[in-house]
Amino acid sequence: MPRELLPEVRPSSGVLGHTVARGRLAAGVPVASAIGDSHAALFGHAAFLPGSVKATYGTGSSLMAPVAAALRSGHGLSTTVAWGLTGGITYALEGNITVTGSALDWLGGLLGLEDRVSAVAALAKETPDSGGVYMVPAFAGLGAPHWDAGARGLLCGLTRGNTAADLARATVDSIAYQVRDVFDAMREDIGPPSELLADGGASRNDALMQFQADLLGCPVVRNDSADLSAQGAAWLAGLAVGIWPSLEALARLPSRVSRFEPRMSEGDRNRLYAGWRDAVSRTRSRTGAAGGS
Repeated sequence: MPRELLPEVRPSSGVLGHTVARGRLAAGVPVASAIGDSHAALFGHAAFLPGSVKATYGTGSSLMAPVAAALRSGHGLSTTVAWGLTGGITYALEGNITVTGSALDWLGGLLGLEDRVSAVAALAKETPDSGGVYMVPAFAGLGAPHWDAGARGLLCGLTRGNTAADLARATVDSIAYQVRDVFDAMREDIGPPSELLADGGASRNDALMQFQADLLGCPVVRNDSADLSAQGAAWLAGLAVGIWPSLEALARLPSRVSRFEPRMSEGDRNRLYAGWRDAVSRTRSRTGAAGGS
């Protein structure tokens, strides 16, 4: 591709141009940030320094952790540019999970439920645990940290006594298990974070957030804004045009959060996660199992 066809590399915060008048949109409004959804959410958490890890819970999920410099992960993660400011570039470790929230939609369709995702989430609340059932939603292979495109989905641990509620709970729990897989990889690469910052649609599920804290053995701090990515992009634009003078000023802005503390014993945590790892091993393709983590 000729170099002259490629766009100019610009920072995430800076005036890229100005609007033209159209409908209610006035002319001359500066367009002052450009950033991806997950990266904007990390910025919206005010996670500006190394040591922070955030998870965005959507149809799939993305975990990101800012790092002091670009590094090569030894545990199945990717390095990305988190954002670029006038003072330089902030890099991050990233792990993308292919199927998390969309697994609820799949199960809702399988069970013939209306309003599939909400119905599965409600059904999952009818039981205190999954009754020994594990769901590995490897419908399109496994993403980070396994990177096994040949893996396929699995329901295991079923007995005659299991119910639809157990299947629903196992599917909700699979989100937390997959997040722990990536969180543990980040622990290996950059050391143990003190907490997990959470956002995204599925993070509205209090039961999921509590199970996530239990499974990680550390607090989960959910940002209660429904527009965190938009907030992060707005903050970057505000920096560019002088609404806020610095990252420190942004970090001092008030935010509404909910905090979930771990309650589960270490023995139960280890037992449940060992069952998950066994279930994941059963989904792996031969080539993926040989080359993945």
